[in-house]
Amino acid sequence: MTIARVLIVAGSDSGGGAGIQADIKTVTMLGGHAMTAITAITAQNTLGVEAVVALSPEMVRRQMTCVVEDIGVDAVKIGMLGGAAIAAAVADELTSGLYAAPIVLDPVMVATSGAQLADPATIAGFARLARMSTLVTPNLPELAALVAREHLDMADVEPAARDYAATIGAPVLVKGGHAEGETVVDRLIGADGVIAEWANPRIDTRHSHGTGCTLASAIATGLAAGLTLEPAIVRAIRYVRAALVAAPGLGAGNGPMGHALGDAPFDLWERGCLA
Repeated sequence: MTIARVLIVAGSDSGGGAGIQADIKTVTMLGGHAMTAITAITAQNTLGVEAVVALSPEMVRRQMTCVVEDIGVDAVKIGMLGGAAIAAAVADELTSGLYAAPIVLDPVMVATSGAQLADPATIAGFARLARMSTLVTPNLPELAALVAREHLDMADVEPAARDYAATIGAPVLVKGGHAEGETVVDRLIGADGVIAEWANPRIDTRHSHGTGCTLASAIATGLAAGLTLEPAIVRAIRYVRAALVAAPGLGAGNGPMGHALGDAPFDLWERGCLA
């Protein structure tokens, strides 16, 4: 039996909406096998993050090596890192020769609730990982941080992403959820400009915790299964949108999505009927 093997390097969300928990649900729903290297544990719910404890860089790297040496890997997804030393350890591990696989980097910096999940040293550590990546998936505030800007006007987004893509040698999927308007536009941008873009009606819900984690893991699963980049992105966007529609309405704040898609048959969202 062949199954897409996805190694997720990210933090744990005790509320189950984002982080490792969202990643595992996503990979599983898309037919892959999820392996994990947990970087940090958090005490959080839909209202916010109350505490974060990072694991040792050695333990993070040991988790990666342990599963890859035995099970193998078809794609790697990187999310919350928990500190600059962990970022360096993950980068060192990825140069060990065990990881001839696509890498999707979701540069997690701020939780949906607004909690800071990366300090400046950790953000600087993203640079080395980005240069190893097949794709980097920042939202608009994260893109601004990656290019050392406090804020990006909409007219500045494409040039900033283009320059960043040239610097790291990989395309950037700029997520449009933080922009204003009734339409969400996600743009795949390379060193030469926009490669592709996807515009979809905004889904009006406060239950959007974990959208970035879910999107990056869905893309990684598609790449692990042999899809090329653009079809993997299309399928991932459809899955995220279906999960937003199926959100169970848990919690008093930014609630989790419905990764299991509720009563929606698997093939409906895959054909785009729920997108």
